Amino acid sequence: MKLFIAEKPSLAQAIAGGLGSGTRKDGCIVIGDNVVTWCFGHILEQLSPNEYNDDYKYWKLETLPIIPSPWKLKVKPDAKKQFCIVKDLIKQADIIVNAGDPDREGQLLIDEVLEYVGVNKPVQRILLNALDDKSVKEALTDIRKNEDFIGLRNSALGRSRADWLIGMNLSRAYTVQARKAGYDEIFSVGRVMTPTMSLVVRREDEIANFKPVNHYGIRGTFNNDEANFTADWFIPKDIEGLDKEDRLIDKSVAEKVLDKLKNLPQGTVAHVTNVEENEKKEAQRLPYSLSALQIDAGRIYGYSPQLVLDTMQSLYEKKLTTYPRSDCDYLPENQKENSSGIIGNLKGLFSADIDKIIEKTNPDIRSRAWNDNKITAHHAIIPTTIKADFSSLNDVEKNCYFLVAKAYLAQFLPMHSYLSVKIMISIASEAFIGKGKTILEQGWKELYIGDKSDKEDDADTILPQVVEGQTVNFVEATLVEKTTKPPTRFTEATLLKAMKEIYKYVRDENLKKELKECSGIGTEATRATIIKKLQDTGLLALSKKYLVPTDKSKVAISIYPEDLTYPDITAVMENKLEEVQRGNLSLEDFIALQLEMLNNFLEEAKKIELAPPNDVPKCPDCGKAMRRYKGKNGFFWGCTGYPECSTTALDNKGKPLFIKKAECPRCKSVMQRFPSKNNPKQFYWHCTNKECNLYLTDDAKNKQPIVVRCPECKKGYLVLRDGKKGPFWSCSDYQKTKCNCIRQDENGKPKL
Repeated sequence: MKLFIAEKPSLAQAIAGGLGSGTRKDGCIVIGDNVVTWCFGHILEQLSPNEYNDDYKYWKLETLPIIPSPWKLKVKPDAKKQFCIVKDLIKQADIIVNAGDPDREGQLLIDEVLEYVGVNKPVQRILLNALDDKSVKEALTDIRKNEDFIGLRNSALGRSRADWLIGMNLSRAYTVQARKAGYDEIFSVGRVMTPTMSLVVRREDEIANFKPVNHYGIRGTFNNDEANFTADWFIPKDIEGLDKEDRLIDKSVAEKVLDKLKNLPQGTVAHVTNVEENEKKEAQRLPYSLSALQIDAGRIYGYSPQLVLDTMQSLYEKKLTTYPRSDCDYLPENQKENSSGIIGNLKGLFSADIDKIIEKTNPDIRSRAWNDNKITAHHAIIPTTIKADFSSLNDVEKNCYFLVAKAYLAQFLPMHSYLSVKIMISIASEAFIGKGKTILEQGWKELYIGDKSDKEDDADTILPQVVEGQTVNFVEATLVEKTTKPPTRFTEATLLKAMKEIYKYVRDENLKKELKECSGIGTEATRATIIKKLQDTGLLALSKKYLVPTDKSKVAISIYPEDLTYPDITAVMENKLEEVQRGNLSLEDFIALQLEMLNNFLEEAKKIELAPPNDVPKCPDCGKAMRRYKGKNGFFWGCTGYPECSTTALDNKGKPLFIKKAECPRCKSVMQRFPSKNNPKQFYWHCTNKECNLYLTDDAKNKQPIVVRCPECKKGYLVLRDGKKGPFWSCSDYQKTKCNCIRQDENGKPKL
């Protein structure tokens, strides 16, 4: 029996369809000698620290670092039934096929099940980039050895264990230190999450500290007897009044040049000193990877990255588009044979204008996207050979499919070509530069005319036909005043783009070139989830469409070391994971690097002395912050200086109610002031010595116990009590000594 273990039910259904007609059973599909079963993503999960050792139940610096040895997994509670089905089928199988998604997580989640069960049977691997029948049947004829993908598995395992080590240990370390200062939140640390959060916090700081700069230029208008055209003054690099960015910030300097031009004799001409004309071609844009699609869908339609991922997963399961979690934007050459059919299926789905462009496509055009050398386990997202029924799709599905389809159609239209023109003009010892562009052939960009994703300016400057040495008429010159603008806040889409292009945000300039080829931080499948988690945990908030930091994230970035908040280490780690995937770095060596980094971070964390927040109550005895705890009998407050200071307080609607203390007149132990259970406004005093157990009445005015020795037994003390005829005083020891001393109340004191 050959057993296929798919990552999810939809994938299993597609594989079963490719194998032939079958019978559906509980948790599997039987097709002759083939059986297809499935997981629900990861059906195993890592143990939490306290599941390794009870000592880890309480968060303490002394127990860190927590390093599992050996690493253990457990079956997720909601997957136990399916796990048992998979386990029983594994025992019966002769050959097992790993049918996880074609990425490192897909590889791991099946491999970890096989390892957990303990498989010593032949294991194969099938890679499915699309679920349409044609793609499935082609994949079934190209089944490979699972051992060829051990690097992919190890990279996923390395990522998983590194995230556990960093997250579990550093979250505890910084939370413990923050709680000492009176903070009540959990300060979660994530290898990718923390530097991503920091991008937003730093951007907000840049905006808050931004100071606008006014800078100046001059625009000249010229005429060559055909039409007017404009050119901008070339500001000399050695002129006075430039800032460090070579902007002219001294308005008077520009005004002097402007006055000189305005005072030129009538009829003064300008000379064309240089003309550059270059015909340029812009190759077809590449099809979409998931991140590129999330960025465009966010900019054009305002969709969140998570919504785009969920939508593409839906289209994938409907067999309309290929595998969604792809980090690749190239296509395998053997899929080019499907192009005519796919293009034909796209006719009539969109507008009449798009249909006219489709008529211009040529399946014989070979764009740069068709490149087997750029393909890893998956390829770019494209439409499948199945024609979409738009009546069955919602608006988000239609729009995402439209973006994918346009990017695919672009591969079969000519390159975009244009004439780039640059003219340099000299007048009164000043130089002006005019730049323009003339479209020669729209080519593939015709698909994007008027689209928000088109970066081209539709109103390209038209420059006249001139030659070097020619003169043109000077018409006028005007002052141009510009003001610098603060950086724009991140949206979910632009933050995702920043994660993908992380080399732009590293602290070490020497890393930029190296990391430019890196795939960024996070993966195609996790970036959207990380951005959502930052919002769910209160580290980021959405204000209109922009992401803004919260007070919690501002505190977090102030206590985390810079190495943790900048993406350098994380980006380098992603490169190391790629080395693991290629087999150039062992899993053991990768984890050793993570442990070395973890220990350095823990040493820094232990040195932190965080100032308490302004609104946190201070301990009346030692001045340190008080923190609210939940005990068996409800909430209470304790000093963060414990055990050196053991001050506690009752909880009064989320605020500490500090207990006043006095000396017990009988045993000299500490007495504490408590509110009455029946009347919170009434207080009494209780000796903390259980053998003494003395209760006394409170003097509400002075907040001190009223100490009056019993005049009859001389052992007890008089205590105010409520009687049927009003308040009275009696001996505190009447139960022990049977003393029946009673005195009338006189203005809150016993009448002796």
